[in-house]
Amino acid sequence: MPLLLTGAHWTWYSKLIEWLPHGKLFSWHAVFDAIPSIVERLPLTIGLTIAGAFVGLLLGLLFAVVKINRVPVLYPIQAVFVSFLRGTPILVQLMLTYYGIPLFLKYLNLTYQLNWNINAIPAAIFAITAFAFNEAAYMSETIRAAILAVQQGEIEAARSLGMTNRQVYQRVIIPNAAVIATPTLINSLIGLTKGTSLAFNAGIVEMFAQAQILGGADYRYFERYISVAIVYWIISIIIEQAGGAIERKMAIPVPKEEPQTRAGGELV
Repeated sequence: MPLLLTGAHWTWYSKLIEWLPHGKLFSWHAVFDAIPSIVERLPLTIGLTIAGAFVGLLLGLLFAVVKINRVPVLYPIQAVFVSFLRGTPILVQLMLTYYGIPLFLKYLNLTYQLNWNINAIPAAIFAITAFAFNEAAYMSETIRAAILAVQQGEIEAARSLGMTNRQVYQRVIIPNAAVIATPTLINSLIGLTKGTSLAFNAGIVEMFAQAQILGGADYRYFERYISVAIVYWIISIIIEQAGGAIERKMAIPVPKEEPQTRAGGELV
């Protein structure tokens, strides 16, 4: 009897995999039997990915601008912060966030006589914070390189029109840098999607944690890990294809050169 396919909306899938063998040493049926239960945790994984990527992108842009302009006070702080984030494992950062933020909030409660309910904060908030800062550390270098690759002539032309520094960034630098940085940022998004599997260390039951729970129920760990690997693989392919479509849409068309004619009417 299938362990996982109990929902009515998965009846068709249950019938589809009935022909798969139930092996003693290795079971293909156990591999595909677990997929529906793992997919049910997909919205949480996608939510962690989108939230982490969005906040990370904003922070990465901020870090890049601070580094390029060497903003006083902020620049050395940013340099140390990015160095720490790039030099430590994401799992360590997740644990520091998971235990550090509640500890800091408890300190504020004691110091300022606040009454914040720290236990009410969802664990996903800590995971998103860790993922966002980690992504920002790597995205900042990508964004910085893309900003520096924007042609100086376009920037000078915008400034000659009387644009402020903020308007130059909004209307010229960021749109052009986005075209350059998009391929690398798409790869970062794929990496972040896979990195959300570490969220189970913070007590979040996402796809990887669900696979572990299923494996613990019947000791088919290897099959369940194959199941979750297939799901992550499909998600990565979808993101890659969507990223390729975005790149093609953002690509700046190269103007075709008009054929030139010589004095005698001959085409060059």
